Amino acid sequence: MTQTGKESSEFTKGKIRDVVVYPLRKFVDERGWLAELFRHDELAEEFYPAMAYISVTEPNVLRGPHEHVDQADLFCFIGTGNFKLRLWDNREDSPTYRNVMTMFVGADNPQAVIIPKGVVHAYKNVSTTEKGVVINCPNRLFMGEGKKEEIDEIRHEDDPDTIFRIED
Repeated sequence: MTQTGKESSEFTKGKIRDVVVYPLRKFVDERGWLAELFRHDELAEEFYPAMAYISVTEPNVLRGPHEHVDQADLFCFIGTGNFKLRLWDNREDSPTYRNVMTMFVGADNPQAVIIPKGVVHAYKNVSTTEKGVVINCPNRLFMGEGKKEEIDEIRHEDDPDTIFRIED
């Protein structure tokens, strides 16, 4: 699962097997709004969340690209802010190996995205002034039980020659 210096043009635009994307519906009333992020009766057991966290990303800031060896992410992009999300299938045993997907998600297009292990991912807040809020409900605990394990992350963003680029 390591990159070999191949050109990013070797990726093919297309869906990636096992990536699940579903709309997040806002239920609005006079008090504000509510959105269900996930339900066990609508989610495969392998993706059941083990924890949840929220992050705020400044305008025009990129997070990633990175991938996980064992962890799947369930990202919820509901607003504020809008994001460009790019995924690369880096799983050699996948029928969609070397596919790349790009989505625009967030306040204008609320979506939940399940990203399986081995799929490289990055997102950029494309809002010009709005901070972007993302909720993640991964299926593994960060650093394991009691935070005693190594971080499950291959950080491609640390490689200046990475083939995983979000800019076209």
